[in-house]
Amino acid sequence: MRKLGTRSTQTLFLRSFFLIFFVTIFTFGSGCIKSFEEESYYNVRDMDISADRIGAAFIDLNVTTYVEKVQGDSAKNTSLLLKAYSRESGLLETQKKIELGALKKGTTKSVSQVLTLPKAEGYDLQSVLFEDDVQKGNGKIKVYNLDALPADVQETGLGIPEMDFRVKKVEDGKVLVENDIYLTNEGRETSKDFRMLVKVREMDAGLLADKVWAHTGEIKPEATVIQTVNLTMPDKYNYVVEVLIWSNDTIVERGEDYIQLNPIVEVKDKSTTKAREIQTSEFENLVEAEEIPEEGYTSEKEAAPGFSLFLSAVLFCSAVILRRRFT
Repeated sequence: MRKLGTRSTQTLFLRSFFLIFFVTIFTFGSGCIKSFEEESYYNVRDMDISADRIGAAFIDLNVTTYVEKVQGDSAKNTSLLLKAYSRESGLLETQKKIELGALKKGTTKSVSQVLTLPKAEGYDLQSVLFEDDVQKGNGKIKVYNLDALPADVQETGLGIPEMDFRVKKVEDGKVLVENDIYLTNEGRETSKDFRMLVKVREMDAGLLADKVWAHTGEIKPEATVIQTVNLTMPDKYNYVVEVLIWSNDTIVERGEDYIQLNPIVEVKDKSTTKAREIQTSEFENLVEAEEIPEEGYTSEKEAAPGFSLFLSAVLFCSAVILRRRFT
């Protein structure tokens, strides 16, 4: 009896061993047991805000978010979504998303994003962190009284994309040049009427040949106007034309172009240079007196029908004289 019990115990042990073995093999083969990755945890530690540009109607806010990865070994991509809500209406004003890539465990990353917002009273800013498409963390910060911030002194919205030059007169070694200045308002509101100083300076010696004060005028958003000034300079020299736009006592915008009445060109072998002869008078564009706008011009054939004024006067005087003779 004792031997039979021992064999039964051994048989039961072997059956249990093979059962566990086959179950284990089957489980691993069927994928029921997986190696799970350590779950990732993030913190939005802090948020900083600064004003990059303050305009009259809009403001550029630079928002820096500090993201910390507390744990997790996954190499999944992360992204940060920055949203701005109006504190007055609660509506979403704007949002911007940036890809961060994979973050390492135990590291902190600073992320800067710029939002352009209307210069309103205040906003609620929220940074939302995603790992792939799963939200992992968020941070919030509030800003107040943005409408009370003064606009930057340098903020004019004006640009000087181009200038044109036309010779008006050449006399006694002097050249009168008509300078067309193109002014473009790249801002979001009508610009002020700024003072504008136009200077013409000899390129090599730096001597000032002429300067003229003018005004930009008020320019509508996304519009371009042309302001014209006349400049006088000695012939046969090269010049830099500088345009300076002033706001009170501060230069807020500048532009420049060139007039070369004595240009330097390379010779064929490109080892030497020489001055090119320019006959400035050949470019002279005088305004002719007979240039009359079409709407103000009327030919004799197109004159109104009937007697002319002179003929009518002669006939009237003759009638008066004849009447006195026969009365």
